[in-house]
Order: sequence, then structure tokens, then C-alpha cells
Amino acid sequence: MEKRLTRLDLLFALGFLFMLIVAVAAFFYGVKVGSTEAESRNAQASPASAGDSGQQPANAYQLQDLVSFYHTVFLPYREFVTEWQEEKTKWLGDESVDRSASLKELAQTAAGKYEETKIAYVPPVSPLLKDAQNSYLKSLKLYETAFSGQAGKANEGTAALLLDRIGEDAYYKEGLSMGLSAQSLYYDAMIRWAANTDFDITPDPVAATSLGLTQWKALPLVKKNALAARYLQERAVQGLFLPQDLTARIDTFIASGQADKMKLRTVSAIADLLVQTDAVRSGDFLGAKNRFYSKQLLPQLPFFFPGG
Repeated sequence: MEKRLTRLDLLFALGFLFMLIVAVAAFFYGVKVGSTEAESRNAQASPASAGDSGQQPANAYQLQDLVSFYHTVFLPYREFVTEWQEEKTKWLGDESVDRSASLKELAQTAAGKYEETKIAYVPPVSPLLKDAQNSYLKSLKLYETAFSGQAGKANEGTAALLLDRIGEDAYYKEGLSMGLSAQSLYYDAMIRWAANTDFDITPDPVAATSLGLTQWKALPLVKKNALAARYLQERAVQGLFLPQDLTARIDTFIASGQADKMKLRTVSAIADLLVQTDAVRSGDFLGAKNRFYSKQLLPQLPFFFPGG
């Protein structure tokens, strides 16, 4: 005969089943809580958060990213800018130059550099670099539109009148603005790299170009350069020189005692004088590097070193 279950056996079976259900429920609850916490940590370390709060993943703004950006994005754009600056000089030096053909060629160059820059890979983990790439692309497209639109009547009147018309062109002004904004973002990204390398350097950029000279002197070089880039952006100044060249001229001007003699108390006041008198040249940084910056931290980018 089959043995019938006693009340004690039944209670034991029910108790075991209840404990099993509780254990399974606790397991899935733990999995859910762990997933939520992991998502929260990932969100705090995401590129969007890094761009807004100053926090960044450990692999953001690595030297190889700055170097890659230099060769694949920054350099093509600067090659276009150099060609544009040189063409302006030719026009002013020789009124017989075919300015219409020159503008058409510049528009083609901008289009070519756009295609070259568009395919460059920039890691999204470094959002300042990604934003800089997008701004450079917009700038090149706007320049192409502006130069194509001005080419038809480029040989009418003098070169100076043409440059005035181009300077007032809405597409040109926006292209200039986007390019200088991109440059500023690139130099801000160098600050992020420096903050990863030297804990004495904070990742936040210096926002005020009206900075006093005492504060300016205390800044690390990467922040001086970023401040110079921001000044060029604010004043819509584009030339053959780079932000570090302006930095070097400012430091040279201060060291010479001229700032005290002229009672210039802010960085922007000195920069205004230097830029308006055409006193900044490409290569000024390299000429002053050993004097002022031999112990300063810089990323290994070609334009910071001789022969770059």
C-alpha cells in the first residue's frame, strides 16, 4: 500500500516551495538593481556627460586622438586657409590677377577638403574633437558657397573692393565663425588631455579673454593657447598665424616691459594692439619656445615643434 502524506510532510513541502519562490524572486530583484546601478554609472561616464560636467572617461582625449585629429581634420582645413590667405595677398599685390578664376579654384579646394575631412574618424568619447570636426565641415561648406557666389563679379572693381564684398557675405562670415569656433574647441581638447597627464592642470578652460596679466602669467601654456584661440574667435581674426603664436607675442610683449609702459592691464588689450598692428607672425611661438616654454607641458603635435 502507498504511504499517505502526513500533515507534517505536507507543511514541509509547502515551506520548501515557498522558500524556493522567495529565493528566485530575490535573485531577479538583485539582477534588476545591479543593472540599474550599472546604467547609472555608464550614464555618468558617457560622452554627453563628459562634455557638460567636465567629467570624462579614462580613454577620452588621448594623445593619439589629438594627433589623428591634427592630420585628418585640422591640417586639411589649415591648408585651405593658407591658400585663401595667400590668394588675398596676390590680389592686393597685382590687380591683373584673374580673381574670378582664383575664387572658383578656392571653392573647389574647400569642396575637396570637405570630402577629405568628412571621412576622418573622430572618437565620440572625445566630444570636443567631434564638435570641432563638425564645425570645420560646416565652415568649408559655407566657404565653398560664398566663393562660388562671389566668383561671377570678382574681376569688377579693385581687389580691395572685392575683399570688402566677401567680408560682408553672410556665408563667408558664418564660415569664418564656424572655423574659428572649431579651432577653439581643438585647443580646449588639449586642456582635457593635459588634465589627464598632469593633475595640477584642471580640465576647465579659461573663459574670459579680459583676464588680468597676473592671472595670465600663472596659467599653464595649454590654457594660454586656448585663451588665445578664444580671443581669435571672439574678434573673428583669421590669419597664417596660430593661437600659440599670439600667446608667444603676448608673453614677449609683457616680458619687454611694454605692457607696463603703455598701462595695458588685460590680455585682450595687449592682443588687440598686436593684432591691429599686424605684429603676430606664423612661427612666433617656435621662436620664443626655448625662452618661455621649455618646461611647459604640450601634446606632441607637429605645430608645436620645429619642422612640424
